[in-house]
Amino acid sequence: MLGLFKNSLDNKQKIIIFYMDSNNQVTERYVRVLEIKENSILAYCFYRKQVRTFNIENILSAGKVRKKVVS
Repeated sequence: MLGLFKNSLDNKQKIIIFYMDSNNQVTERYVRVLEIKENSILAYCFYRKQVRTFNIENILSAGKVRKKVVS
């Protein structure tokens, strides 16, 4: 997962994360990583439209955003 965060940071790419918030609710977030810290990432959250800090231990999964194919 750390490699995905580094790729997002280096290439300014949007990724999707599934994150468990402080109320134990799982949320789906589209983010762009701005900084990688020891236990967290600083990222622009497209859902909240602001820079947020995400604890790495609360990120359940992460992946590249797939582009929609229009037929």
